[in-house]
Amino acid sequence: MQILIVFLPLIGCLGSGFFGRYLGKGGCYFAFINVSFSFLLSCILIYDILNYEIFYRITLFPWIYSDSLKVNWAFQFDSLVAIMLFIITFISALVHLYSLEYMEFDPHLNRFISYLSLFTFFMLILVTANNFLQMFVGWEGVGLSSYLLINFWYTRIQANKAAIKAMLVNRIGDFAILIALFLIYFVFNSLDFDIVFSLSSKIFYDEFFFFSLKFSYIDLITFFLFIGAMGKSAQLGLHLWLPDAMEGPTPVSALIHAATMVTAGIFLIVRCSFFFEMSSFSLNVILFVGSLTTFFSSTIGLFQNDIKKIIAYSTCSQLGYMIFACGLSSYDVAMFHLSNHAFFKALLFLAAGSVIHSLNNEQDLRKYGGLKTKLPLAYAVMLIGSFALMGFPYLSGFYSKDAILELAYSKYTSFSHFAYVLGALSVFSTSFYSIRLLYLVFLAEPNGSRETILNSSESGSKILSVLSILCIFSIFVGFVTKELFIGVGTLFWKNSIFILPSKYLLVDVEFISTISKIVPLFLSFAGGLSAFLIYNSFLKNFYIIKISTISKKIFFFFNKRLYFDKVYNQLVAQNVLNLGFLFFYKEIDRGFLEQFGPYGIIQIFEKLPSNFKPLYSGDVFHFLFLLFAICFFLFFFVCLFSFFFNNFLNVFILLTLLLLF
Repeated sequence: MQILIVFLPLIGCLGSGFFGRYLGKGGCYFAFINVSFSFLLSCILIYDILNYEIFYRITLFPWIYSDSLKVNWAFQFDSLVAIMLFIITFISALVHLYSLEYMEFDPHLNRFISYLSLFTFFMLILVTANNFLQMFVGWEGVGLSSYLLINFWYTRIQANKAAIKAMLVNRIGDFAILIALFLIYFVFNSLDFDIVFSLSSKIFYDEFFFFSLKFSYIDLITFFLFIGAMGKSAQLGLHLWLPDAMEGPTPVSALIHAATMVTAGIFLIVRCSFFFEMSSFSLNVILFVGSLTTFFSSTIGLFQNDIKKIIAYSTCSQLGYMIFACGLSSYDVAMFHLSNHAFFKALLFLAAGSVIHSLNNEQDLRKYGGLKTKLPLAYAVMLIGSFALMGFPYLSGFYSKDAILELAYSKYTSFSHFAYVLGALSVFSTSFYSIRLLYLVFLAEPNGSRETILNSSESGSKILSVLSILCIFSIFVGFVTKELFIGVGTLFWKNSIFILPSKYLLVDVEFISTISKIVPLFLSFAGGLSAFLIYNSFLKNFYIIKISTISKKIFFFFNKRLYFDKVYNQLVAQNVLNLGFLFFYKEIDRGFLEQFGPYGIIQIFEKLPSNFKPLYSGDVFHFLFLLFAICFFLFFFVCLFSFFFNNFLNVFILLTLLLLF
């Protein structure tokens, strides 16, 4: 049963991809049925783990057996994996069903569904792996699948650029993961999770010197693992690919942002909690980067006009919350927010896709408005999804986001309070752009084409059923699973997550001040109310402020995404290309190597007396003959000298001197 969970999406991928031309839409439904069965089996797995406390480890066959390196194709299924399987297969099944209507008239629907199933399969390989190397296969497979899906409409130049950008930015993280794997194998002589994690405490004090600098093995391993997680989970500095990934079809965006790809980095950190708990340095780095990502991503989202990019930056911001929850050693809370976020983020993207679909693929907020009466169900589900994202009381986002901020305040360290302040400010920004999006799309005066708005209508039954299911989960999943995931004394996670016992001695979040608990909720209401009042009552005054010189500069700074792309292109990429061309190519390759290589030898032959010039004719036969003659005479000299000298070393020295002469 467990193996079927992983390989059913692959069967659906192959069926839809290779036999789609013969099966037609039947191939798409075949892939959808396979993913749905995988989801049902995941539900059975969670039931077994909850009721019988079963831990599965399955070895298929040996993969690499070379000296001390022994790697098997093996899978493990614990509580952490079970939750990931449930989220991935559930969201993937809904996205498959949604795509059957959303992409109905696309001539390459079978190829698209095949890519979706392939994406799901590689994500399942990643989360179920029992060793780092197999996990890396899934890690790379997810990157490949995202490239194929973002570039699905490959005739669009922007889709090409976005896919290449996603691949290149993730190469940085992948290279860091490889360095971490090399270090793990060097230190532990194994890549198996069970062996490596059980020995992690043994290298707590192990250090080495590099250029008179002292480094800790555990700090380096965790640092490079985190760089890899930054690439996949789009943390500040390596977040550039995520907003541009919107060039793919909307179902792709929902799958990437909710259940796959971006959650891979969070899963990696949680899975390697045995390592991260041993490195206070890496935990502080994680906390710092995660809080900065949360703040700056939510701030950038305030100034975007593309409906999908606003939701994309909200994903970056929410991933920052999960990352800095891991930095607080609260991996269970990070997973709680990951599971809640998956449902309301999928709801937001798919609802946005329904709106875009009904308005002839228009994505600019400034051309929307007045859709409340034309798309009442889309308005209702986007309202619920946005409120869940804001952390409105008793919706799913409220339980997990507030838990993270309360934990940050309760740690009483400078890093944790820094994260709390930035996280609380991000709540204001998140609420502001969520209400702004709702108002401009549904409540504002119509600004788009009269014909387009009048002809807009609700989507079909498949899309509406998917949105309804996600809407129910976005409302109730946080309340239902809170005690299971982060309740006092819960044993759900068992040994899949490790937290040092000393960290349980900190002040309980229940005993922190009431004001610190209310501040995020107050900022959430303040942000939403501010957005509504500005766009409903004070829009003219806001416009006057907006066109001032200082406001324009601020707007362009954040609208252009803090000029990260400009800095990377002009200061990093261009200088690297110049260095490669002017130094490595012209000076070393075309200069040094050619002068002492084939070009220099040719010049020597050209300067030979005329008697020897027939040997340099440019004919391959003459070159081979000359080479054979030189080898023959060298062999003759070796034999001659070895006849007079018994020591071969002397022969070698004399022969070398002769050649030099």
